[in-house]
Amino acid sequence: MTDFLRIERDGHIVTLTLNRPEKRNAISSAEECAEVAEACRTLNRDEGVRVVIVTGAGSSFCAGGDLKGMRDKTGITKGETGAEIRESYRRGIQMIPLALYEMDIPTIAAINGPAIGAGLDLACMCDIRIASETARFAESFVKVGIVPGDGGAYLLPRVVGMSKALEMSLTGDAITPAEALACGLVSKVVAPDALLAAARDMAARIAVNPPQAVRLTKRLLREGQHMRLSTLLEMSAAYQALAHGTRDHREAVDAMLDKRAPSFEGR
Repeated sequence: MTDFLRIERDGHIVTLTLNRPEKRNAISSAEECAEVAEACRTLNRDEGVRVVIVTGAGSSFCAGGDLKGMRDKTGITKGETGAEIRESYRRGIQMIPLALYEMDIPTIAAINGPAIGAGLDLACMCDIRIASETARFAESFVKVGIVPGDGGAYLLPRVVGMSKALEMSLTGDAITPAEALACGLVSKVVAPDALLAAARDMAARIAVNPPQAVRLTKRLLREGQHMRLSTLLEMSAAYQALAHGTRDHREAVDAMLDKRAPSFEGR
């Protein structure tokens, strides 16, 4: 593992910080990809973690891929042939959406600065996005003659709709936080010094709820993006049966009837 990722825990909330500020937190190697993916898998198995915040160190969220590595065919784009480069993507950057997007734990992107290319897609892998006023957003792969290789073609249209996703992907142009808010790319824009506090406040409002119900709700919303209504209703009934059987459900009902604060154990 590298030291690309800083992991900090405060109770039930974990913050993952991309920690290459001198490179604007660009993702440079398969090892860095593996570090992020492994952290996500480990946290997802931890029943004590209720929310994960993803942010960047320094002035950038994530500048995407390493352009020098792209030029030299090293790092996450390593390979001399098309087949070799394909494997570099599959065994490198594509591990991140498979681990981060598929987490059952709710995730919040605290976008502290530019989120460019793979950096924008990284933000879209998270469930909720909060942006600093200093953030900028670009689906800029076309500007360097390539396509989104990390799931952006799946993620971005689901966040902003197909028309806006095509506009961003085909022009490669950057948009401001105000434009990102208007198109639903982010749900809130705050001052730079208020960003992490806003993300932690949002995380705390989620973490106070029964964790199993939160995870099941997130999974329902994810699966509902590509299911028929009848199929989703069947899945909802099954998940509801699981939720009704938890101690936390009984505690929530009892606390509401007793007019007291509930205490949830994740059971």
